[in-house]
Amino acid sequence: MSRIGIVAEQPGENRVAASPTTVQKIIALGYDVVVEAAAGAHSSFPDDAYRAAGAEIVDTDAAWAADVIAKINAPTDAEIARLRDGQTLIGLLSPALKPDLLAALAARGVTALAMDAVPRISRAQSMDVLSSMANIAGYRAVVEAANEFGRFFTGQVTAAGKVPPAKVLVAGAGVAGLAAIGAASSLGAIVRATDPRPEVADQVKSIGGTYLDVVVPDEAKEVSSDGYAKATSAAYDAAAAQLYSDQAADVDIIITTALIPGRAAPRLITGADVASMKPGSVIVDMAAGQGGNVEGSVAGEKVVTPNGVTILGYTDLAGRLPQQASQLYGTNILNLLALLTPQKDGQLVIDERDVVQRGVTVAQAGAVTWPPPPVQVSAAPAAAPVAVAAGAAAPSAKKGLSRGARTALIAVGIAALFLVCAVAPAPLPQHFLVLTLSVVIGFYVIGKVAHALHTPLMSITNAVSGIIIVGAMTQIVVPNALVQVLAAIAVLLASINIFGGFAVTRRMLAMFQKGDQK
Repeated sequence: MSRIGIVAEQPGENRVAASPTTVQKIIALGYDVVVEAAAGAHSSFPDDAYRAAGAEIVDTDAAWAADVIAKINAPTDAEIARLRDGQTLIGLLSPALKPDLLAALAARGVTALAMDAVPRISRAQSMDVLSSMANIAGYRAVVEAANEFGRFFTGQVTAAGKVPPAKVLVAGAGVAGLAAIGAASSLGAIVRATDPRPEVADQVKSIGGTYLDVVVPDEAKEVSSDGYAKATSAAYDAAAAQLYSDQAADVDIIITTALIPGRAAPRLITGADVASMKPGSVIVDMAAGQGGNVEGSVAGEKVVTPNGVTILGYTDLAGRLPQQASQLYGTNILNLLALLTPQKDGQLVIDERDVVQRGVTVAQAGAVTWPPPPVQVSAAPAAAPVAVAAGAAAPSAKKGLSRGARTALIAVGIAALFLVCAVAPAPLPQHFLVLTLSVVIGFYVIGKVAHALHTPLMSITNAVSGIIIVGAMTQIVVPNALVQVLAAIAVLLASINIFGGFAVTRRMLAMFQKGDQK
């Protein structure tokens, strides 16, 4: 059974690597958990809460002597000196930007697991610290901007006059950007957003923002293969720079979130753009810690320009909501430990064949193991390949029927209907006419139902049931007891199918509604 140590962070960091709730669940995996005294004080997690969860409160030396060390930020030189051969360290290690750190950890014989190196694939979402922290940081960026702005975000009409809504530009529509868009939109601001990935346009629109497309003539936009933004072309950069310049002179608040993994943050807002903004405007540079998206921003500081624009370069936005951030970070670590402890016996085992485990392992057995083999995952469905035989012409795109062809088919159908009714013996024409009308009416009745109210499979079954009901209702008046019984049974069964389907769908939709909306 291994022992996991939750250590206190350096001054200035308010988060802690595990909450009492996640500690209790880590213990359920078979581990012993020790927590450094007062480690969770800044996150409003007292030592007594950890004790109640089953952890042991220890001093600094005892916490760092554990088999597995869980922390937030990368260790300092003094903390690295505490590590010993065979220990496992879990934290935010920035492996692409800190090769010296990886070398130092490898030299100590430490197995290092970087929480910020989790690959962005579906089954690793529960361990994605970057997303969970970016979500909090994006929200907090809007809160900080609102505090500095000193005006309403929403527009108001009062007896004293009209107050226009604030205009917010969000550069980058990743997790942090979308969180900022949602927060600013919910406060009533006019929110605009831009991103080099065209697939985020619908996401921006769905949470109340307006997507600003950077138009580059004769340049096709590629869908991101891993969910991250890529380096853009010179033509795109020039067009984007013009867009930012135009928006800077118009908006009140700019929030920049653009980061490229393993590289310095791209410069988006120039000094001239800042100078063109109105006095009292606010910029939040969420990339200030990696060079900054805004000219003049300083990591960790607030800067006020000569023309009265406030630039916030805070690098601890997630840490300004420490309790919630610690809870989410602790849950990310818990999910990683659950993956690394398949037997729930308190023994941490790394399977290098697993892309998630291999991706987070950046140092092991005295060697640096970063970078891992690439994991290709597309954020958009790939087009199905079309096989073309040698010498054969490439298949042409499928074309719909022209208006003339549709008119001709309708005319042929009507002629066939009248021909059957005129030639076929009774009662076949009556039944054929009922069947035809049932198909038409059933199709249009079900077809008018919004797709959001039923799944594609239910659409088909409801359409069939609609045809059955219309046909059975016309036959239920036939003076034949057997026909009436069969028609009544058909109406009953088809109605159960339709009403039951919509009832199930209603319950499914209720799962995605807030309590006060149900």
